[in-house]
Amino acid sequence: MAIFLPLLKKEGYLEQVHITICSVGSRKLTAEDDYGSQGWSLFAPHLTIYGLDADLEACKQANADLEARQVNWTEKHFPLVLNNTEGEATLYVTKHPACSSLYRPNEPFLARFEHLFDISSLDFTVKIETTTLDAFCHREGIDNIDFLQTDVQGADLRVLQGAAQILERSILAVQTEFIFSPLYVDQPLFSDLDLHIRKQGFALFDIGQACRCRAISPIHSQQRPGQLLWGNAIYLRDPLQPGCNPSFQTPDRLLKLACIADLMNFVDYALELLVYLTQQYGDDPAYNFADIVVDVLAQFPELVEQGIDKLPVFARIKDRLSDSRLQSI
Repeated sequence: MAIFLPLLKKEGYLEQVHITICSVGSRKLTAEDDYGSQGWSLFAPHLTIYGLDADLEACKQANADLEARQVNWTEKHFPLVLNNTEGEATLYVTKHPACSSLYRPNEPFLARFEHLFDISSLDFTVKIETTTLDAFCHREGIDNIDFLQTDVQGADLRVLQGAAQILERSILAVQTEFIFSPLYVDQPLFSDLDLHIRKQGFALFDIGQACRCRAISPIHSQQRPGQLLWGNAIYLRDPLQPGCNPSFQTPDRLLKLACIADLMNFVDYALELLVYLTQQYGDDPAYNFADIVVDVLAQFPELVEQGIDKLPVFARIKDRLSDSRLQSI
């Protein structure tokens, strides 16, 4: 749960922040897939969401639902398949459509694990037209994406390869599915994806993991719930790192990144960025977050008992505090 964003919004700091999300593989299977209904709605009305998915009906349903709800942000879903090139490709449609991929399911491997074969085995193939994220952005006049999410069943590296321009130009955070084991034939694995995205200037912040047990086994370990097969990785820019692209070190970009970090529960990183902004750009009231930082720290009784003015972080922002906040400590 975000801890800085509610105060930032209350004090008007988010009026200068517009967040753009692009979700590739945007089929809304659970409430968590609906970004606008999650914490991201704090940015509304300064929030734009683009959803891209191979399923035409899923896109139609998502757009109809948005219209019916009369949401206070901008969101549109497009029936597109992203790849690393524009042209024709084969889509391998599986028994459960959400497992469909540009790669053929590795059925002998899938059959060895509980429940995977029934949902991931091949149903049929179809020839489709693909495009790239860069081409989509150019066609739609999209200059900026802040947060990119991909979940395309083994083809996530292809999506990132086709997003070279928008990655270099604007993207601050990426959440992407990865696969450790060959669920699909000849698909890239985590090591391939991780190496590629690190070369784009991102740092790995977290990994969510999914394991499955062997289908043949009637016994399962409580400590080791099967083989690690896939998961989701979160990568963020680190503009404070030497050698970072200077375009990501501007105060407006740093503030966006701090907001995204807070929303994604990296509150320590959000704090570091807000303190840095306060120290470097705090002469501008739009980037002085000293009072916000102190107010958030005051929400933790153990820190109040310890003495907020005794914390090392306090010394870094003390000179930027308002008189009223300084006197209240």
